[in-house]
Amino acid sequence: MAILQHTLGDHHVDPTDPLLKAACSEPNRRLMKVISYGGGVQSTALLVLAARREIDFRTFLFANVGDDSEHPATLAYVREIAIPYAMRAGLDIHELKRRRRDGASETLMQRLNRPDTRSIPIPVRMANGAPGRRNCTADFKIKVVGRWLREHGATAEEPAAVGIGISVDEIHRANRRRREAHEDIEYPLLDLGLRRDDCERIIAEAGLPVPPKSSCFFCPFRTVGAWRHQRRHEPELFAQSVRLEETINRRRAALGRDAVYLTRYGIPLTQAIPDESPAEGDADENEGACDSGWCMT
Repeated sequence: MAILQHTLGDHHVDPTDPLLKAACSEPNRRLMKVISYGGGVQSTALLVLAARREIDFRTFLFANVGDDSEHPATLAYVREIAIPYAMRAGLDIHELKRRRRDGASETLMQRLNRPDTRSIPIPVRMANGAPGRRNCTADFKIKVVGRWLREHGATAEEPAAVGIGISVDEIHRANRRRREAHEDIEYPLLDLGLRRDDCERIIAEAGLPVPPKSSCFFCPFRTVGAWRHQRRHEPELFAQSVRLEETINRRRAALGRDAVYLTRYGIPLTQAIPDESPAEGDADENEGACDSGWCMT
């Protein structure tokens, strides 16, 4: 700013001088800052913290992988609770969807059921229980958010700050997220030293219900306990998951490939999660959630 002050004191100022123009505009330039919103506990805590002006983020981006793919409870929470709360607080939640090159939207379930799909974008389990490759996060979350950022001015030279809802108790996930050229990743919950139970308390203090874990209802990273709950209490979703697994394996059989599964047991879902499953209680609370908006990345 010393250059600016010196220049403005000169009676021979050239208003078209690029250095002067850059200096004059510098105070008005503002870094684009967004939260990747997943609709779960951690990212909803970030929403409350933003409403309380305790973090400097006003825009939240919810990459919806599809109304036929996201868990209905997550969609209901985002649309019926989070968005109205954000509006009252003067915050923006943008619901984004994947668009193909022809401009048409595409859901993850539609991708999985396309007859010409040869690769499987979700981390299905091999016969030995090992997960396959996962492209769903990149294609339906990261790239969707990235496209919005670029369309709104983010560049490699002026990247957007993207806040991710990873809490202290899952700090090991913080290094799994690859940074794109147009973004700088920030972890506000880590900066504040907050754990998941802190996030639940923050949400409750705001008078909001604590959201359910967010993930696609057919995600192969779901816990055994979550699958058991789905079969018992959400039979229509379980039936859709069974049909998806069968569709994938019919296609693989036609290509001469081995079967894959939605659980780690290496057997069809109906056999892996029978009706007489024991009581739910062995679910790993750290597995299978997309609460941060980045699907465990």
